[in-house]
Amino acid sequence: MITLTWGIVGALLLSVAVELAARFWIRRKGDYFVFPPGLRLRLKIDRDLFPQLERETRFEVNRDGERGGEVPRSVDRLHRILVAGGSQPEGFLLDQYTAWPGALQRLLERPEALRRLGATHVHVGSIARSGVGSEALNLILERVLPRYPRLSTIIVLVGASDVLRWLEDGAPPAPPRRARVADVFRCHPEGPFGWTPRALAAFELLRRARRRWLRPVEVHERAGKADAQARAMRARAKEIRDTMPDPSSMLDHFELHLRALLRKAQAHADRVLVVRQPWLDKVFTPEEVACMWHGGAGRVWREDVTTYYSFDVCSRLMALLDARAVRVAKELHLEHVDLMPLLEPSLEDYYDGFHATPSGSKTVARAVAAAVLRQPMTRPQLTPQRLPERAAMYAQTM
Repeated sequence: MITLTWGIVGALLLSVAVELAARFWIRRKGDYFVFPPGLRLRLKIDRDLFPQLERETRFEVNRDGERGGEVPRSVDRLHRILVAGGSQPEGFLLDQYTAWPGALQRLLERPEALRRLGATHVHVGSIARSGVGSEALNLILERVLPRYPRLSTIIVLVGASDVLRWLEDGAPPAPPRRARVADVFRCHPEGPFGWTPRALAAFELLRRARRRWLRPVEVHERAGKADAQARAMRARAKEIRDTMPDPSSMLDHFELHLRALLRKAQAHADRVLVVRQPWLDKVFTPEEVACMWHGGAGRVWREDVTTYYSFDVCSRLMALLDARAVRVAKELHLEHVDLMPLLEPSLEDYYDGFHATPSGSKTVARAVAAAVLRQPMTRPQLTPQRLPERAAMYAQTM
């Protein structure tokens, strides 16, 4: 009996020692990843909800925590690009090489593009994630960039989440809620750890090792069903607000963090490219209205929201935010790419107010590739679907 007791005590002490060692190791290593290295998803898209999208897509993360292929072992004349931002460049519902960072990889690895870049290899990795605004992206670059070698190019596309989160919070006069590590990084050293099985640091190490070495595939059936619920919530809204609240605090907050994150990018890359956030800006048809979910005065993904801001208010806010992005880019002497004249303002290129279809993503990839290669981008011919006032605005930029 005494021997058994001492055996149990010894096993408990050993377990505690292993757990404390695991916590020490995770915290000492101190790596922050937006996506867990080795993550592999297969998303089965409901075509009734998203007729423009592919039926099944892949979302695969490399050892550096980027959506993209593995970095070539030989770094001799490697042109390495990092894409950072929110849900638009993440392209969660698009396939690995349909989302524009993946499509950009394919365009830049062509022989003529490699010659223009003076490179033998190109690698495009994306750490863009849904829900990331300017402050969260500033935090991401602060924690992530120190473990990177100097990069050839960092491409930034961020902005929609700043507007939408501010509206969700009730358009307060004070700055929006602060970004937290746990909301931004899916793999990080800060815990919190506990003593239940799934909260153990030792269990977390096993989870990480399994992803890295075994690369299991997680299958998501009916991917995007949350979007359908959000669309239905907007359709049954009890109140639509047509008056735009004073956006000064939100815009100042966006400008502050955009400037800070771009300076961080400049310190870690030979070149920084700002891709301006596009949005579907038009008078919507009934079919298009049915695909929209944005503008809620409340957290659409977590609660039942009955009050929304009008599409016109959302569009005006996005235009003000875009103007701030241009101002910051010019002040920092950075190139910026305007996607609005290039994307067809319809469900051909957008599947909701902000996210690109495969067709739209292809257009974005071509525009970004042209900017990276410092080549002119041919603007598409305006179609009858474009509103006269939009066509006039585009014509002024040609």
